[in-house]
Amino acid sequence: MSVVDFTFYLFAIVVVIAGLLTVVSKNPVHSVLWLILAFLSSSGLFVLLGAEFVAMLLIIVYVGAVAVLFLFVVMMLDVDFAELRGEMARYMPLALLMGVVILMQLAMAFGVWEFSDQAQGLRGAVTPDAAEVHNTAALGLLIYDKYILMFQLAGLILLVAMIGAIMLTLRHRTDIKRQDVLAQMYRDPAKAMELKDVKPGQGL
Repeated sequence: MSVVDFTFYLFAIVVVIAGLLTVVSKNPVHSVLWLILAFLSSSGLFVLLGAEFVAMLLIIVYVGAVAVLFLFVVMMLDVDFAELRGEMARYMPLALLMGVVILMQLAMAFGVWEFSDQAQGLRGAVTPDAAEVHNTAALGLLIYDKYILMFQLAGLILLVAMIGAIMLTLRHRTDIKRQDVLAQMYRDPAKAMELKDVKPGQGL
Protein backbone atom coordinates (compact mmCIF):
# COMPACT_ATOMS: atom_id res chain seq x y z
CA MET A 1 0.00 0.00 0.00
CA SER A 2 1.43 3.34 -1.06
CA VAL A 3 1.39 6.55 0.95
CA VAL A 4 -1.41 7.97 -1.23
CA ASP A 5 -3.61 4.93 -0.64
CA PHE A 6 -2.97 5.03 3.10
CA THR A 7 -3.81 8.75 3.20
CA PHE A 8 -7.00 8.18 1.23
CA TYR A 9 -8.22 5.45 3.56
CA LEU A 10 -7.29 7.55 6.59
CA PHE A 11 -9.23 10.58 5.40
CA ALA A 12 -12.17 8.44 4.26
CA ILE A 13 -12.46 6.64 7.61
CA VAL A 14 -12.23 9.93 9.49
CA VAL A 15 -14.99 11.46 7.31
CA VAL A 16 -17.34 8.53 7.93
CA ILE A 17 -16.69 8.42 11.69
CA ALA A 18 -16.94 12.22 12.07
CA GLY A 19 -20.18 12.30 10.09
CA LEU A 20 -21.66 9.55 12.25
CA LEU A 21 -20.63 11.28 15.48
CA THR A 22 -22.06 14.56 14.15
CA VAL A 23 -25.48 12.92 14.01
CA VAL A 24 -25.40 10.84 17.21
CA SER A 25 -23.67 13.30 19.57
CA LYS A 26 -25.96 14.52 22.35
CA ASN A 27 -24.07 17.77 22.85
CA PRO A 28 -24.72 20.19 19.93
CA VAL A 29 -21.31 21.83 20.38
CA HIS A 30 -19.61 18.47 20.01
CA SER A 31 -21.68 17.82 16.87
CA VAL A 32 -20.42 21.03 15.29
CA LEU A 33 -16.82 20.14 16.19
CA TRP A 34 -17.20 16.70 14.59
CA LEU A 35 -18.69 18.42 11.54
CA ILE A 36 -15.61 20.63 11.29
CA LEU A 37 -13.40 17.52 11.42
CA ALA A 38 -15.47 15.97 8.62
CA PHE A 39 -15.01 19.11 6.51
CA LEU A 40 -11.25 19.10 7.06
CA SER A 41 -10.97 15.43 6.14
CA SER A 42 -13.08 16.00 3.02
CA SER A 43 -10.75 18.79 1.96
CA GLY A 44 -7.87 16.34 2.32
CA LEU A 45 -9.66 13.96 -0.08
CA PHE A 46 -10.08 16.80 -2.58
CA VAL A 47 -6.35 17.52 -2.37
CA LEU A 48 -5.63 13.87 -3.18
CA LEU A 49 -7.91 14.19 -6.22
CA GLY A 50 -5.96 17.21 -7.45
CA ALA A 51 -8.79 19.69 -6.76
CA GLU A 52 -6.86 22.11 -4.55
CA PHE A 53 -9.26 24.97 -5.23
CA VAL A 54 -12.26 22.99 -3.99
CA ALA A 55 -10.29 21.87 -0.93
CA MET A 56 -9.34 25.44 0.01
CA LEU A 57 -12.89 26.57 -0.69
CA LEU A 58 -14.20 23.91 1.67
CA ILE A 59 -11.85 25.03 4.43
CA ILE A 60 -12.35 28.79 3.95
CA VAL A 61 -16.12 28.81 3.42
CA TYR A 62 -17.44 25.84 5.38
CA VAL A 63 -14.90 25.53 8.19
CA GLY A 64 -13.99 29.21 8.45
CA ALA A 65 -17.49 30.63 8.10
CA VAL A 66 -20.41 28.21 8.12
CA ALA A 67 -19.23 25.81 10.83
CA VAL A 68 -18.02 28.66 13.05
CA LEU A 69 -21.39 30.35 12.58
CA PHE A 70 -23.12 27.11 13.59
CA LEU A 71 -20.90 26.94 16.66
CA PHE A 72 -21.69 30.50 17.75
CA VAL A 73 -25.42 30.04 17.12
CA VAL A 74 -25.55 26.82 19.12
CA MET A 75 -23.58 28.32 22.00
CA MET A 76 -25.38 31.67 22.17
CA LEU A 77 -29.03 30.80 21.43
CA ASP A 78 -31.32 29.93 24.30
CA VAL A 79 -32.61 26.68 22.81
CA ASP A 80 -34.24 24.00 24.92
CA PHE A 81 -32.48 20.94 23.49
CA ALA A 82 -34.33 18.59 25.84
CA GLU A 83 -37.63 19.69 24.30
CA LEU A 84 -36.21 19.34 20.81
CA ARG A 85 -34.98 15.82 21.55
CA GLY A 86 -38.43 14.95 22.90
CA GLU A 87 -40.04 16.11 19.66
CA MET A 88 -37.44 14.18 17.68
CA ALA A 89 -38.24 10.99 19.60
CA ARG A 90 -41.88 11.39 18.63
CA TYR A 91 -40.99 11.21 14.94
CA MET A 92 -38.36 8.49 15.36
CA PRO A 93 -40.51 5.61 13.96
CA LEU A 94 -41.17 7.55 10.76
CA ALA A 95 -37.48 8.44 10.47
CA LEU A 96 -36.46 4.79 10.94
CA LEU A 97 -38.95 3.72 8.28
CA MET A 98 -37.54 6.27 5.84
CA GLY A 99 -34.00 5.12 6.66
CA VAL A 100 -34.90 1.49 5.98
CA VAL A 101 -36.49 2.44 2.65
CA ILE A 102 -33.39 4.40 1.63
CA LEU A 103 -31.10 1.50 2.59
CA MET A 104 -33.26 -0.89 0.57
CA GLN A 105 -33.04 1.40 -2.45
CA LEU A 106 -29.26 1.64 -2.12
CA ALA A 107 -29.02 -2.16 -1.83
CA MET A 108 -31.13 -2.58 -4.97
CA ALA A 109 -28.98 -0.05 -6.81
CA PHE A 110 -25.70 -1.70 -5.84
CA GLY A 111 -27.14 -5.12 -6.61
CA VAL A 112 -27.56 -4.30 -10.30
CA TRP A 113 -24.46 -2.10 -10.55
CA GLU A 114 -22.26 -2.83 -13.53
CA PHE A 115 -19.07 -1.06 -14.51
CA SER A 116 -19.08 0.13 -18.08
CA ASP A 117 -15.99 -0.05 -20.24
CA GLN A 118 -16.61 3.56 -21.29
CA ALA A 119 -16.92 4.90 -17.74
CA GLN A 120 -13.28 5.95 -17.44
CA GLY A 121 -13.36 7.76 -20.77
CA LEU A 122 -16.62 9.52 -19.94
CA ARG A 123 -15.25 10.72 -16.60
CA GLY A 124 -12.18 12.05 -18.32
CA ALA A 125 -14.21 13.81 -21.01
CA VAL A 126 -16.16 15.94 -18.54
CA THR A 127 -13.33 18.39 -17.97
CA PRO A 128 -10.82 19.75 -20.46
CA ASP A 129 -7.28 18.44 -20.58
CA ALA A 130 -5.41 19.35 -17.40
CA ALA A 131 -2.38 20.35 -19.49
CA GLU A 132 -4.44 22.96 -21.36
CA VAL A 133 -6.79 24.40 -18.72
CA HIS A 134 -6.18 24.75 -14.98
CA ASN A 135 -8.62 22.86 -12.78
CA THR A 136 -10.00 26.11 -11.32
CA ALA A 137 -10.82 27.44 -14.79
CA ALA A 138 -12.28 24.07 -15.80
CA LEU A 139 -14.49 24.11 -12.70
CA GLY A 140 -15.73 27.58 -13.59
CA LEU A 141 -16.53 26.49 -17.15
CA LEU A 142 -18.48 23.50 -15.89
CA ILE A 143 -20.49 25.35 -13.25
CA TYR A 144 -21.25 28.61 -15.05
CA ASP A 145 -21.45 27.32 -18.61
CA LYS A 146 -22.38 23.66 -18.98
CA TYR A 147 -24.31 23.10 -15.76
CA ILE A 148 -25.60 26.64 -15.09
CA LEU A 149 -29.23 25.51 -14.76
CA MET A 150 -28.45 22.83 -12.17
CA PHE A 151 -26.22 25.28 -10.31
CA GLN A 152 -29.03 27.83 -10.07
CA LEU A 153 -31.54 25.17 -9.04
CA ALA A 154 -29.18 24.01 -6.29
CA GLY A 155 -28.97 27.60 -5.04
CA LEU A 156 -32.77 27.83 -5.06
CA ILE A 157 -33.03 24.60 -3.04
CA LEU A 158 -30.55 25.96 -0.49
CA LEU A 159 -32.56 29.19 -0.25
CA VAL A 160 -35.77 27.27 0.42
CA ALA A 161 -33.94 25.14 3.03
CA MET A 162 -32.64 28.28 4.74
CA ILE A 163 -36.12 29.83 4.86
CA GLY A 164 -37.55 26.57 6.22
CA ALA A 165 -34.90 26.40 8.95
CA ILE A 166 -35.66 29.99 9.96
CA MET A 167 -39.39 29.30 10.10
CA LEU A 168 -38.90 26.13 12.17
CA THR A 169 -36.64 27.81 14.74
CA LEU A 170 -38.49 31.14 14.93
CA ARG A 171 -40.11 31.54 18.35
CA HIS A 172 -42.13 34.56 19.46
CA ARG A 173 -41.56 35.32 23.13
CA THR A 174 -44.10 37.42 24.98
CA ASP A 175 -41.58 38.91 27.42
CA ILE A 176 -39.66 40.73 24.67
CA LYS A 177 -40.69 44.15 23.40
CA ARG A 178 -40.68 44.04 19.60
CA GLN A 179 -40.81 46.76 17.01
CA ASP A 180 -44.14 47.19 15.21
CA VAL A 181 -43.18 48.75 11.89
CA LEU A 182 -46.74 49.16 10.58
CA ALA A 183 -47.86 50.90 13.77
CA GLN A 184 -44.99 53.35 13.40
CA MET A 185 -45.77 54.03 9.74
CA TYR A 186 -49.51 54.55 10.22
CA ARG A 187 -49.33 56.67 13.35
CA ASP A 188 -50.92 60.11 13.49
CA PRO A 189 -48.22 62.81 13.72
CA ALA A 190 -50.63 65.02 15.64
CA LYS A 191 -50.89 62.38 18.38
CA ALA A 192 -47.25 61.43 18.40
CA MET A 193 -46.20 64.43 20.52
CA GLU A 194 -48.03 66.32 23.23
CA LEU A 195 -47.03 69.76 24.49
CA LYS A 196 -47.28 70.46 28.20
CA ASP A 197 -47.50 73.96 29.57
CA VAL A 198 -45.27 73.73 32.62
CA LYS A 199 -45.60 76.63 34.98
CA PRO A 200 -42.49 77.97 36.67
CA GLY A 201 -41.68 76.15 39.87
CA GLN A 202 -43.79 73.10 39.02
CA GLY A 203 -42.83 69.75 37.62
CA LEU A 204 -44.63 67.37 35.32
